[in-house]
Amino acid sequence: STKTQLCRDNLEGGEPAGSALLQRVKRGWVWNQFFVLEEYTGLEPLYIGKLHSDMDKGDGSIKYILTGEGAGSTFTIDDSTGDIHAIQRLDREVKSQYVLRAQARNRLTDRPLEPESEFIVKIQDINDNEPRFLDGPYRATVPEMSKIGTSVIQLTATDADDPTYGNSARVVYSILDGQPYFSVDAKTGVVRVSLADMDRETREDYTVVIQAKDMGGQLGGLAGTTTVNITLSDINDNPPMFDQRLYQMSVPESAPVGSVVGRIWAKDKDIGVNAEMRYSIIDGDGRDTFDISTDPTNLFGIITVKKSLNFEEKPSYTLKVEGANTHLDAGLRHRGPFTDVTIVHVSVEDVDEPPLFDAPAYYVELKEDAEVGTVVKNVSARDPDAANNTVRYSIERSSDPEKYFYIEITSGSLMTVRSLDREENSWHNITVLAMEMNNPTQISSVSVAVRVLDVNDNPPSLTDYLEMSVCEQTKAGMVIQTVTAVDPDEPRGGQHFSYSLAPEAVNNPNFTLRDNQGNPAERSHIARCFVYFCHLSINFVINLILLHLNLILCPFEEVSCLILEFSFVLFGCLDSVCALLMETLLHFSYMLHNLE
Repeated sequence: STKTQLCRDNLEGGEPAGSALLQRVKRGWVWNQFFVLEEYTGLEPLYIGKLHSDMDKGDGSIKYILTGEGAGSTFTIDDSTGDIHAIQRLDREVKSQYVLRAQARNRLTDRPLEPESEFIVKIQDINDNEPRFLDGPYRATVPEMSKIGTSVIQLTATDADDPTYGNSARVVYSILDGQPYFSVDAKTGVVRVSLADMDRETREDYTVVIQAKDMGGQLGGLAGTTTVNITLSDINDNPPMFDQRLYQMSVPESAPVGSVVGRIWAKDKDIGVNAEMRYSIIDGDGRDTFDISTDPTNLFGIITVKKSLNFEEKPSYTLKVEGANTHLDAGLRHRGPFTDVTIVHVSVEDVDEPPLFDAPAYYVELKEDAEVGTVVKNVSARDPDAANNTVRYSIERSSDPEKYFYIEITSGSLMTVRSLDREENSWHNITVLAMEMNNPTQISSVSVAVRVLDVNDNPPSLTDYLEMSVCEQTKAGMVIQTVTAVDPDEPRGGQHFSYSLAPEAVNNPNFTLRDNQGNPAERSHIARCFVYFCHLSINFVINLILLHLNLILCPFEEVSCLILEFSFVLFGCLDSVCALLMETLLHFSYMLHNLE
C-alpha cells in the first residue's frame, strides 16, 4: 500500500485553521492513486492508505469524511487519523477500481476546511482464475483417411485475469488424451490430425482431452480442460462384396410376370451414399427370363420374373449378377474396382397345371346333310405336368343349348347327334372342356367353330297367286308380267332358274312364257302390240284412313284407254287430309293420261 498525503497552504491573513470560510485557495488536495491486491484473506482489515491535510495539527480538530463507491460498506476511514481500510474481500474480476471522494471538516462546526477531492482505489490482479472453455464439450468430424495436419476444430479458452498485467491471462494449449491420433497447436488451439490413414471402418469415434494453462504454461499456472468428441466421417474407400458366392432360389412356374424371386446383397463397409448399389444381370441363360432392380434403400438387389415360366420346358436358370457402387470418389479409384460378382441359381417349381389343348382354337366345315353320328373333329389335350394325368372331355352346355353335338369322353371325338340345317343355323360355336381325372379342379377349354356348308336341299318358290289386268285390245308379244323365283340355298340371289308354264297351261292360246336363261321370266300376250301396264298399290294409314288404288293404263294407236279404279274407306278423316288425298289422285290421273 502507498500512503498518500493531502497538503493545504495556510489561509491568507494568518487566520487559524477551521476559522476561515475557505475564501481563497492557492493549492487544493493533491492525490495519488491507491493500489491494493485483490483476494486478501487476512483476519484484519486490509490497510489501503492514509488521508492527511496540512491543516491537521494533530489536535483532533479535523474530521475526515469518505464518500463514493463502496464507502462505508467496502471501505472505512478513521475520521481522526484518515487511515483507510478495506473491510470486504476485493475481486478485480468483479470490480477493478473504486472512485471515492474525501473531505476534511472542522470537527466542531462541521464546516469543510478544503474542497471535496476525488481519488481512485485500483485493485491489482493476481492469478486467481483458470482458463475456461465456455462452449465445451465439443463435437467435430473429419473425413477418414485424412492427411496429417488436416484441421479438425479450433478451441478457444478464456481467462478472467487481467491480460495487461503479467502472464495471468496468457494461455497455452496442450493435449492430455488423444495421441497419437490428434494434436493441438499450443498458441492457436487448433486441433489437427496427427496420424495418417485413420480408417472409420476400424474405429469411428475418438475422445480428445485438451488443456489450457495460463502463466504461459509455466509452473504454478492455473489450467482448465475440455473434451472434444471427434468422429471420422465416411468416404467410399471400400469395394462391395457379396455375402454369398452362390445364391439358391426357387419360384413356382405359375408365378406371374413381376413376381419377386428373391433378393441379394453386396455388403459394403461404407455407409450412407457410399454404400448404395446398382445391380445388373451380366450373363447367364436366365438374363432374358428374369430381371433385377435395386430396392428403395439402394442396398439390396431384387430379382423378379420377366417372362412366363414353364417347368416342363426349362426347370432351372443361372444368372451372373454384378453389384457396383453408384457414388465413386475419383481420388480413391486406385482402391477399386468398386464392383463384385455373384452367381444366382433359380429353380422353377412344378405346379399342377390344367390340360393343354394341341391348338388354341379349332375350325371345322361340315355339310348340312351329314349323317347323325358323323365325327366333326378330334380334339386333343394333355396334362402338361410330369405326372401326365388322364384327361376327360365334355361340352359346355351353354355353348350347345339345342344339343346338336356330343363328344366322346376319353377320345375327344366331337360328333353330331342331330341333323343340321344350314338355313336355320349356319354356324355352331362349341366350347369343349378338358379336365384332369386326378384333379377335377384343373379344367381348360377350347373353342370349336363349326361352319355348316350348304347343300341344294330346297326347291325354288314362286308367288302362290298373281293377278294381272290387261286391255282386251292389247297386241300380241307385249310383256304383261315378270315372274321371279327364290331359293333359300346358296348362293343367295345368284341362283340360275329355268321357267316354264305348268302342264295345264301349256296349251293356252292367248299367253306364253319366255325363259330368260337364268333371269326372271316374262309373260307375254300373243298379240303383237306395245303395252304400258302400270299396277300401283298404295296403302295409307293416317288417322285410320285406308286407301287402295289400282291404276291401269293401256295406250293404243287408235284410242286411249284409261281405267281408274279406286276405293277408299275414311274413318274420321280430317278435311285437310281428305283434300290432300283427292289432290294426289288427280295428280296420278293426269300423269297416267300423259303417258300416251
